[in-house]
Amino acid sequence: MSELILHHYPTSPFAEKARLLLGFKGLSWRSVHISPVMPKPDLTALTGGYRKTPVLQVGADIYCDTALIARRLEQEKSTPALFPLGQEAITRTFAAWADSVVFAHAVSLVFQPESVAVRFAKLPPEAIKAFIADRTALFSGGSATRIPAELARHQWPAIMARLEQQLQRESGDFLFGEPSIADFSLAHPLWFLKATPVTAPLVDAYPAVSAWLGRVFGFGHGTSSDMSSEQALEVARNAAPAALPEELFVDPNGFKAGQQVTISATDYGVDPVAGELLFTGSEELILRRTDERGGSVHVHFPRFGFRIQPQIL
Repeated sequence: MSELILHHYPTSPFAEKARLLLGFKGLSWRSVHISPVMPKPDLTALTGGYRKTPVLQVGADIYCDTALIARRLEQEKSTPALFPLGQEAITRTFAAWADSVVFAHAVSLVFQPESVAVRFAKLPPEAIKAFIADRTALFSGGSATRIPAELARHQWPAIMARLEQQLQRESGDFLFGEPSIADFSLAHPLWFLKATPVTAPLVDAYPAVSAWLGRVFGFGHGTSSDMSSEQALEVARNAAPAALPEELFVDPNGFKAGQQVTISATDYGVDPVAGELLFTGSEELILRRTDERGGSVHVHFPRFGFRIQPQIL
């Protein structure tokens, strides 16, 4: 069985979500550190241009977006379950809200001037400038828009008050009783805020949320060992992709296996990935692409939040 390889960097909120998922599952994994900013030549040799963090690699199969990574980890180890029986819809819906709405508020609060001054205090001005330019490009062209800081500050108490009420009334230790994907999707934007004393009070002021967050962090990150990006590319070159899913599904827009297409995120990081469409299912899309450094790989995307378009040759 191929090792789980996570391409990530330490300060990425969504990478922290993936690390916590690995810890919850009690899994061992290989850690490949990538740059927080473009270019990322070793990563994009595997993904074909997808640049968001993190990416999960299993042999020659490349999984983009933490929503799909969570599904893949559930296949790797079914218990403890990320999608508890009977709560699949509510936990996934909550997770999508946390990954979008709560995360967008957290980003705005983290990047207000007072917070930036503390967070990047040890970086030279040119590094800060390069990071901001990279993030401007990352959020260009998609549906995601930056929430003004004053609006984020205005709305944040309502978000936190609802969470505090939910956790005070819930009979279990987690959002919906037992731990689920909902908990990990909410934890990472709050982890992002807790990184500096400027924004940490926005979380710490809520005792039930703080206690719950401590329980989520208690799952840890599993057992990791370092791997270089060159080694990860070698793994992909020498591996055969896994068998395709057996789901019978008719794509509502008529896309079929064998077509040359591009797949791209719709919110941000909308760089298109071109290749041969191998599989289109109710939850997952799979492209085949070949790279001289990464070999022949299958790149997996979730359906939700991504679009397929015919490739213009």
